[in-house]
Amino acid sequence: MAVTFSDLHTESGLKSLNDFLTGKSYISGDKLTKDDIKVYAAVLKNPGDSFPNVSQWYNCVSSHLAASFPGKAVGVSLAGKADPAQSAEAKSPAADDDDDDLDLFGDETEEDKKAAEEREAAKKSAKKKESGKSSVLMDVKPWDDETDMKQLEEAVRSVEMPGLLWGASKLVAVGYGIKKLQIMLTIVDDLVSVDTLIEEYLTVEPRNEYIQSCDIVAFNKI
Repeated sequence: MAVTFSDLHTESGLKSLNDFLTGKSYISGDKLTKDDIKVYAAVLKNPGDSFPNVSQWYNCVSSHLAASFPGKAVGVSLAGKADPAQSAEAKSPAADDDDDDLDLFGDETEEDKKAAEEREAAKKSAKKKESGKSSVLMDVKPWDDETDMKQLEEAVRSVEMPGLLWGASKLVAVGYGIKKLQIMLTIVDDLVSVDTLIEEYLTVEPRNEYIQSCDIVAFNKI
């Protein structure tokens, strides 16, 4: 429920605030919020021992603000009367709305969180669009000369993941009747790790029935 304070520059206003702060550390809840900042701005100065609850609260808010603004202040005073038109503008609902948007201590609303998540998603999307690609030439070696090389190649090409594109391939003689599969692939650098591809996909079950090992022959940025 919203709480209204008035005439905080007068003793009667300070008394109502002092009564309200009895048994409380902050205006709303158990931590500093924008409500404290608004009320703090309306209290001209620490009222001292005359209003002990206000004085203690005022010191607490001051310490938070000092931590947030570590620069050395020389002190200023305000004098003179505001222009009536400016005063009316300052009291307008639009000005109050601006105050509501001011959050010095990170009290995020659901809208703030959603906006932050959308910005983060947009950054990640832009990063992916800008991500580089690489062309890789890989040797895939069978266990022996009895390994079915057609099934070996099918096992290799069965690996599918975002950012991975298999290319041309050929069989290259190694010796003693054994051939290896030499295959091209194109990867999106931020999405595919060649080490992960080999260690977690190509040389584990069930593909390791045909594949003994894999070696990178060439790795070039596109």
